[in-house]
Amino acid sequence: VRRAPAGSPRARSLRRQVTEVYFYHLEQSPLERVLPDLLQKTLERGWKAVVRAGSTERVEALNNQLWAYGRATFLPHGSKPDGEAARQPIWLTEAEENPNSAVILFLVDGADTEAVGAYTRVCDIFDGNDEEALAAARSRWKRAKDAGHALAYFQQEGARWVKKV
Repeated sequence: VRRAPAGSPRARSLRRQVTEVYFYHLEQSPLERVLPDLLQKTLERGWKAVVRAGSTERVEALNNQLWAYGRATFLPHGSKPDGEAARQPIWLTEAEENPNSAVILFLVDGADTEAVGAYTRVCDIFDGNDEEALAAARSRWKRAKDAGHALAYFQQEGARWVKKV
């Protein structure tokens, strides 16, 4: 059996994609303040995003909140009632779906995914003041680590995020 040389295009195509999995530990600011800033940075990079929440009601609340976000900034987004998912730069959902071909997935309210490897980056945002949410995030961290993904952990310090791991 002949193997492709390590640097060859064939060898590179055979490598498994490693997803960056970022954990954001909310302690000082609520999700409603943090998520729009992260989504704005996503759009500035030219990326599409999926935001997966824990329920249909939470998707609706986030949808309404993003419409009211900032006077000078507009975050183009949609959810199932809006339709045209493929055209939405930010798609809000409670389902395991990627209808806009997003490269980044935001998990909020304890939402989880089995499709980590389908994205370039997954951002898991959890409430560090909730013991149950903290324990669930630790479990997701262990699963992502065991799967070989590139992990990073960010904690709030004042108005900024500090990478701890």
